[in-house]
Amino acid sequence: MIIELSRITAVTSLIGFIIGLPTVIATYYQSFRARKEAQEARDGVHSANCLEFVSEDGETVNLVPLETLHTLPKPGDIVLLPGDGLGSGSLFAPGAYRIERIEHIYSPVVLRTMRPREARLTKAVALVSALN
Repeated sequence: MIIELSRITAVTSLIGFIIGLPTVIATYYQSFRARKEAQEARDGVHSANCLEFVSEDGETVNLVPLETLHTLPKPGDIVLLPGDGLGSGSLFAPGAYRIERIEHIYSPVVLRTMRPREARLTKAVALVSALN
């Protein structure tokens, strides 16, 4: 009852392929997800493509998608923000806020049809102070 070496190698190769292929696919998928999560963390996904209203202490009052705006507010403008609705005693209550300054954040365009050194507005941050 001697088993030929060529038969053993064929069986072990098949077993190795059956175990190895799903392992390689799962490893690639995990690395893809990790890269995607890292990119989202760097880009600030929650506030990407938004005008973010930030209070003096660094807390976000509101986010407004850039595509809904006709123009960006200028320093000195008064805006009425809905806040988070916590009431009049809260810093983030609905009310009037003065724009102290605006910071614009741009990112490079990565399309085939881009022009040399083309960039696009990715995010705007408005520092605000409460008037009420």
